[in-house]
Amino acid sequence: MVLVIDNYDSFTYNLVQYLGEMNVQVEVHRNDAITLDQIRDLRPDKILISPGPCSPRESGLSNDVIRTFAGVVPILGVCLGHQCIGHVFGGRVVRNHRVMHGKTSLIRHNGRDLFEGLPNPFVATRYHSLVIARDSVPPCLEITAETDEGEIMGVRHREWPVFGVQFHPESILTEHGRSLLENFVRIGNGQNASDPARRSSNRMTAAR
Repeated sequence: MVLVIDNYDSFTYNLVQYLGEMNVQVEVHRNDAITLDQIRDLRPDKILISPGPCSPRESGLSNDVIRTFAGVVPILGVCLGHQCIGHVFGGRVVRNHRVMHGKTSLIRHNGRDLFEGLPNPFVATRYHSLVIARDSVPPCLEITAETDEGEIMGVRHREWPVFGVQFHPESILTEHGRSLLENFVRIGNGQNASDPARRSSNRMTAAR
């Protein structure tokens, strides 16, 4: 089951629809309508942190979900969810030099994980005014995608299956967005998911 944390965004159900078309069981809970204990009881196979209209500091439970379940359950953050990943692991989320609402860009990527098998570059749709500051990316995160202007469009944790994309894979104008989501669904938990010591270490790192 994929648990979707809804940050009150109209795009959330586009993501849910894509996942449903892949015959994936999905549960959606708003960022202020579920607790960490309830998430533990649900035992999701994957967690998706949705886009939203605010900044990571106003994203309800989203940051705590990342802190708690990174290294335990594969996580994908989209737009605001991507920014939350940067924020939780120590990066700065700042205003971009340009506002990108409904505009497209070429996305260049590393060809791995979410981007495996995707053309390089491909066109993606962007709806955001904030970005993870490039000079603040912490050592535990790797930049996986960017624009020709150097704006960060994707990150991943170097040890755990935690991924973020700044663009919207669920937008009709994004090329290969469905394939990207299919790649996420296929990603396994990895050996760290069953290692309590590594989970504890991860939570300490994420809380810094």
